[in-house]
Amino acid sequence: MRKRYLAPLVMSALLFAACGGDTKPEQKASDSHENAAVDNSMVSPNAGKPASKGETLMAQNDCKTCHKEEMKVVGPALKDIAGKYPNTPENVDHLADKVIKGGSGNWGEVAMLPHPNVSKEDAKEMVSYILSLSGK
Repeated sequence: MRKRYLAPLVMSALLFAACGGDTKPEQKASDSHENAAVDNSMVSPNAGKPASKGETLMAQNDCKTCHKEEMKVVGPALKDIAGKYPNTPENVDHLADKVIKGGSGNWGEVAMLPHPNVSKEDAKEMVSYILSLSGK
């Protein structure tokens, strides 16, 4: 009769021994996070940094529909714009007018739609942000 209870008892003891038990669950979780490789390939290099006013305004409007930071979509890449125009008050003013009035011809056949609902000051903030991307 004792043998009948001995086998399940031994099996239970082995099961508990195999599960560990010497480390608290919080420690195991933190250990696994410390050793885990993190893939940041899809994260913007500016992630975690506070957004500038111009960047925030662009996110609130439809700018990202046609413009991406590093690649041409419908319109030119933001970095290409920044590379073409030096960051001067005259260029900021000129490009802010183009944001508001729209236009075509500088980057190909596709016209940029006008954005009359954007104020001149907001357009200048957005343009200043774009021209800051040149890295110069």
